[in-house]
Amino acid sequence: MTTRHRKVAVIGAGIVGVSAAIWLQRSGADVTLIDRTGPASGTSYGNGGILASCSMVPVTTPGLVVKAPGMLFNPDFPLFLRWSYLPKLAPWLRNYLKHANDKDTRRIAQGLTGITGDSLEQHQALATGTIAARFVKPSEYGFAYADRAAFEADSYVWELRREAGFVPDIVEGEAVREDEPGFGRAVNLLALVNGHGFVTSPGGYVQALAKQFENSGGTFVKSEVKDFDLQDGQIAAVLTDQGKIQCDAAVLSSGVWSKSLAHRLGLNVPMESERGYHIVFRNPSVALSRPYMVTAGKFVATQMEDGLRCAGVVEFGGLEAEATEAPFNLIRKKVRETFADLSWDTTDEWMGHRPAPADSLPLIGEIGQTGIHTAYGHHHIGLTGGPKTGRLVAGLIMGDAPNIDLQPYSPNRFA
Repeated sequence: MTTRHRKVAVIGAGIVGVSAAIWLQRSGADVTLIDRTGPASGTSYGNGGILASCSMVPVTTPGLVVKAPGMLFNPDFPLFLRWSYLPKLAPWLRNYLKHANDKDTRRIAQGLTGITGDSLEQHQALATGTIAARFVKPSEYGFAYADRAAFEADSYVWELRREAGFVPDIVEGEAVREDEPGFGRAVNLLALVNGHGFVTSPGGYVQALAKQFENSGGTFVKSEVKDFDLQDGQIAAVLTDQGKIQCDAAVLSSGVWSKSLAHRLGLNVPMESERGYHIVFRNPSVALSRPYMVTAGKFVATQMEDGLRCAGVVEFGGLEAEATEAPFNLIRKKVRETFADLSWDTTDEWMGHRPAPADSLPLIGEIGQTGIHTAYGHHHIGLTGGPKTGRLVAGLIMGDAPNIDLQPYSPNRFA
C-alpha cells in the first residue's frame, strides 16, 4: 500500500478535523470523519470568527503572575473562576503561569506565528471552489482602545507583533467615529492591521466544509470514540460506541475532549477547558466595517450573518458545569459602554470550551510511532490555525515534508 492510498479516521469535526479530512481526501486518502454530536457542534460553532493572524502572543506575558489576583477579584475584568473547581485547576494553573516570562513568551509567540501567520491564505486554499467559500471575507482586524495611553500600555505585545510583521495603522480622536460610526466616546484610538479576515458564520462555514467533504466521497459517522485498537504498536482501528472503524492512520482533533484519548496513548497533557462566552445581538443598529478586539472589555465584535457577535471572557470551571450568568452580564455591560446607542431585536447566548494546553502551543504531530496524529490544543486560535494544522497533519500522514519546523508542537513533549 502506498502512502497515497491510505485509510484514515479523523476524530472530531470542528474546523481542525474537517480541514484535515478535506486535505487528506484531496491527497487521495479514504477518510472517515467521526464526531459524537456533528460538525461544528462545539467550539468551532461559537468562536469570534476572526482569522486573527496577529494573535500569536500568548496570554502568559511577563507580569501576569502579579496581575492575575487583581484581575480575578475585579468585577469588571473578564476572568471568572468557579471556586469549587480550584483544587482540580491548581496543578495546571501553576504550570501555565510559569511561562509568564519574556523568554517563554517570545518562544511561544514564534511557535504560534508558524500556525497563524498566513491564516487568510490557508482558509482561502481550503474553501475556494467549495460551497463554503462565501463565508470567508478578507478584511483588516481592528483593536479598539480607550486612548493613546491604553494603546501604549500594550507596547510589549505590539513589539512582538511588529517583529512578526504585523504593523498597525493608527486612527485617533474624532477620526475614529468617522471611520467606524458605531463606536461611542469610550473608544478614541483604533489600531488596524491589514491582511486578516473573518468568517460570517463559523458554524455554517464548518458545516459547509463537512458537507463538501461528504459530497466529494468522504464518510461521516456520528459516534463517540472510546479507544484505539493498536496492533504491534500501530493503529488498526478506532473503537466507537457503534463499533470498530478500520484505519491505518488517525487524526485526534476533538479539542479539549482529546485529552482522555491521548492519555490512553501515554500522553499526560496538562490541558484545561478555558470556557468562552458569546452573545449575538440580532438585527443590531450598529454595522461594523471590520472585526474588532475591544481591549477594554477583552471581547471581539464581529458582524456576522445572524447579527453582531460579541465573544470573549475566560472562565475556569471544567467541562461539566453549566454556563453562569455573570460572564453574559459582563459582556452586555462592556458592549453598552463600547457602542453608541446600540439597539437590537433579540439575543442568543452561548458558552463553549477552548482547549488550553499549559504551554499555549497546540499539539501537532504523530504520537510515537503509532500512526495516530494529534491536531488539537489551539487555545484562542482554533479557527485561525485550523486549516493550516489540518493541512500539516494530512501532509505528515501522506508522506509530504512539512514546510515549517513542527518540533515546537510535538505531542511527544508530554509523553
